[in-house]
Amino acid sequence: MRLTAAPHTATTPRPRGRDADGMAVASFILGLLGLLVLNLFLGPIAITLATVALRRGATRRGRAFLGMGLGVADLVILAVLMQTTNTVSWSF
Repeated sequence: MRLTAAPHTATTPRPRGRDADGMAVASFILGLLGLLVLNLFLGPIAITLATVALRRGATRRGRAFLGMGLGVADLVILAVLMQTTNTVSWSF
C-alpha cells in the first residue's frame, strides 16, 4: 500500500484578452456616450480604458482605438464649445 497525494490539477487561467476586450468595448461605449453628455468625465475615462485594454493585449484593438479616438473627440468638442460660447462649463 502506497500513500500518495492526489495528483495536482492545474487550474486553467482566465484568458487575458477577455478582460481587455471588455475594456475596449466599454471605452468605445463611453466615448460614444461622451459625445452627447458629460464629455469632461467620460472622455478621459474612455481614453484610460482604451489604453489599458491595448496594454493588456485586447483582441478587439479596433474598438479600443475607436474608444480612444472618441475620448479625444469628446475633449476636443468640449474645448471648442467652451471657446465659442466663452464659458468655462459644458452647458449651453
